[in-house]
Amino acid sequence: MAETIFLAKAKRNIQAAQLLFDNQLYDESANRAYYAAFQAALAMLSDANIQVDRKSHKAVQANFNSAFIHKQKVFPSHVKSYLSDLHAVRIDADYKPLVISKKVTMQQIRKAKEFVELIDREIRK
Repeated sequence: MAETIFLAKAKRNIQAAQLLFDNQLYDESANRAYYAAFQAALAMLSDANIQVDRKSHKAVQANFNSAFIHKQKVFPSHVKSYLSDLHAVRIDADYKPLVISKKVTMQQIRKAKEFVELIDREIRK
């Protein structure tokens, strides 16, 4: 049940990220792209009955990578850095006196979409 809710949130955040990008709101788009991936990771952890502090972004990242990339090898190794990469850009967008570029935001959305799609396919198996 929780995995369904988190996955739906992830998909809505992908849509929001794209809408914000289309309106040249790159910082906000980068933020939503990260949260799409974060919520997809919560969906996968929930689907596998792995308990984690949902407010701890580092714990979610660590548990996701440990369970699904290193141990079970459910996902390709290239996605192990996605959550931390997306999170770093979100932190820059939210807390630093700079504007995230169009190019970086496009990469952010691409990674988030791939991440959400991989998790969606795995949960639907």
